[in-house]
Formats: sequence, C-alpha cells, structure tokens
Amino acid sequence: MLMKSSSDIKSENMAVRLHRRTIMGRRVRQISENISSLFPAGISTVLDVGAGTGEMAVAINQYRQELKIMGADVYIRPKTFIPVEKYDGSRLPFEDGAFDAVMTVDVLHHCNDPVATLKECSRVARKWVVVKDHISNNWWDAKRLRFMDWVGNRAHGVVLPYNYLSALEWDDAFSEAGLELDSQVCQIGLYPQPFEFLFGGSLHGLYLLRKIGGC
Repeated sequence: MLMKSSSDIKSENMAVRLHRRTIMGRRVRQISENISSLFPAGISTVLDVGAGTGEMAVAINQYRQELKIMGADVYIRPKTFIPVEKYDGSRLPFEDGAFDAVMTVDVLHHCNDPVATLKECSRVARKWVVVKDHISNNWWDAKRLRFMDWVGNRAHGVVLPYNYLSALEWDDAFSEAGLELDSQVCQIGLYPQPFEFLFGGSLHGLYLLRKIGGC
C-alpha cells in the first residue's frame, strides 16, 4: 500500500481550506436565494433529501420563514440544524405526497441510481420537486466536475461515484420520475471569478419540477 507524503497531504489540506473559504459560503447563499425564489407561494412543508447538517434549509428559511423544512439522509450528522430522518438510500421513510415540496441539492450524482432516488423524491412530494445538480455534456465537463467534487467532498468521506447526467439525460430522468419542468435557473453564479468561468455556468442546473397529476 502506497503512503502519501507529507507534502501531498499538505497540498490536499490546502485545497480543502481554499474551497471552504472561497466557495462554500457563497455557494450556500446563491443556491438558497435561488431556491427560495423558485418555490411557489402557498407551500408549507418541504423535505430536503440529502440534507446533511441542514445548513441549506436554514439559509432558505432566511428568505422563506413560512416554510417548515425537515431533512432525510443516509448518514445523520452529530449536530443538525433541522430535524433529519434516517434514510436507507432506497426508500424514503414517508407516505406518498407527505410534503408540499421536496428538494435535493447536489445529491443525486452521489447516488448509485440517481433516477431511482429522484422517483422517491417525486413519490413523497404532493406537487413540487426542486433539483440542483451537475450537468455533464462531454468529457471536459466530466473532468472538471470530478475535480470539483473531489476537492469539495473527499475530506468529508462522501461517496464519489460521479454519476453525472447530461442535459438530455436529465430530461429523461424527470419524465421517468413523473415530473415536468416548470422553470429553471441556468446561471446560478455559484463562484467568484475565475472559478465561475472554470466550474460554474452550464455545469450546473437548478430546476423547479411539477409532479404530473399532482394536486
């Protein structure tokens, strides 16, 4: 087994610190602001699938205080900012249509079967599903996304199967999950320059989806 040198470990730690300092805070702000705008008026209950600590939910509540957001995750963190239910990665522990809306932020590409997870999100949503995830239309997109995911997640032990979908594959996934596109944000503005040029723009999609036949 090859051991990493101290210089390799130091470089990895520097990359993680740089990512958190320059990327994470802005990412949460930009995504939460956009999701808050996408959520239609009149909804009350929201499930965040892959909620982590609930940091994104708290940020959304700063814009939409009327929303009651709870989470579901395969791993429950020692400290969470919202209630989070244990999820076995296969079936969400909720009844059909249990929530007005379901959201999942940069989670589906970590799943072994992104479409199956999306179907579960659709099942427990009464009408709306919000998806933020990556878009990989070619090998260069995939290469950049892999690097970005590695920097952002490796230190936290997050599984990295790199299951990215193309724009056309996302369209097919939405249809298969019984969802239709209502609106989307194409330019989220996640990163400061020059990172936005390299890792932003068309590599990210944010979608408001309506459940077909939802009440």
